[in-house]
Amino acid sequence: MKEIHFDAIVIGAGAAGMAAALEIESSGFTCALIDREDHLGGILMQCVHNGFGLHEFNEELTGPEFAERFAERVLESRVAVYLGTTVVSIRSNDVEGKEVFCSSAEHGVIRILCRSVVLAMGCRERNRGNVRIPGSRPAGVYTAGLAQRLVNIEGYIPGKNVVIIGSGDIGLIMARRMSWVGCSVKAVVEIMPYPSGLTRNIVQCLNDFNIPLHLSCRTSAIYGKDRVEGVEVTPLENGAPVMEKSFRIPCDTVLLSVGLVPENELSKEAGVELNAMTNGPQIDSTMMTSVDGVFACGNVLHVHDLVDWAAEEARRTGAFVVAWLKGERPALQVRVKAGPNVRYANPGRVESGRENKLYLRSLVVKNDAVLEVKLDGKPIRSIKKNHVQPSEMLTLSVGDKDLGGATSDSVLEISLV
Repeated sequence: MKEIHFDAIVIGAGAAGMAAALEIESSGFTCALIDREDHLGGILMQCVHNGFGLHEFNEELTGPEFAERFAERVLESRVAVYLGTTVVSIRSNDVEGKEVFCSSAEHGVIRILCRSVVLAMGCRERNRGNVRIPGSRPAGVYTAGLAQRLVNIEGYIPGKNVVIIGSGDIGLIMARRMSWVGCSVKAVVEIMPYPSGLTRNIVQCLNDFNIPLHLSCRTSAIYGKDRVEGVEVTPLENGAPVMEKSFRIPCDTVLLSVGLVPENELSKEAGVELNAMTNGPQIDSTMMTSVDGVFACGNVLHVHDLVDWAAEEARRTGAFVVAWLKGERPALQVRVKAGPNVRYANPGRVESGRENKLYLRSLVVKNDAVLEVKLDGKPIRSIKKNHVQPSEMLTLSVGDKDLGGATSDSVLEISLV
């Protein structure tokens, strides 16, 4: 068994993993970047549409272009890259700190001894089993991401007449992509009373192509024996299905865009505590999980709406790893609580004495909203927001001036009113 040593390893070579690895390496520590795919960039390589990089590079890029910017820097750096390599376990080691076992066709089984680990494995799609759509099980049912890979990477068109279930961003983008390759997208069906994707994708991918969006509608059945023949759609009123208003949409292909789930099987095996709201790790103010020396960032932590935010978060995570490797520890951490109309806030703690950036998700769609920040029940800040919705991430900076007088028992509560 091959044995190697590093100060830190980063698992996952998407935008977040590459950004974290570059930050660690630039501070003089040894770092390895590990990914089970045979290329850097992760899922970005199949996202050939534009819309990436507006915050990170101040220009609009495609997914592969965004990934290439980071990949070039990684390959020019001293970061050790292991592609086609799967991490199978993470264990604590009394001598080095962490013991990571990997497997690859090129290197065989590798034992890596390191002081710290960054989890950046990204997320996966929810499928038909997760949303329990009744009906038969014919060919022609795909997740939107799989269809994206088939069209953009493999060169296959999965069908001709398409219905998309769920209005997540990947599904919306695939509605446009399938139209471009000559398919007929019959409809997008969304169970919620509002779209799940970004407003710009609703406009550019549905409205511009006259694709119907059925809100407050449930896909109540998928029909077909050997191949999909159609779906049954049932409107909801006050959350209850109105069966007499059900209608059928003929199609030969169904794409599921019903949400993403952080890829945390490896995290759980390592003993990392997960957040029930995000399905990602619980983290403190330094992005460290419940396991000492194990950090998390990007979509494995919580699903981001923009890859730019994932890269930004990962860069800060890399800086925290460097500080931890140098022996620095936070002085006072204050617990963060998601208040009314806020689904979650990450990280779960903030540190006094410095600026902290928080990422939030709204539970409501609301115009003229106000973001309220309270410390131990006392209002300390009030921020006006023209519009909030669950699909678009909110950010908030909390500094030392906001945390004056805080103690280790204090709670910072963030609400939307």
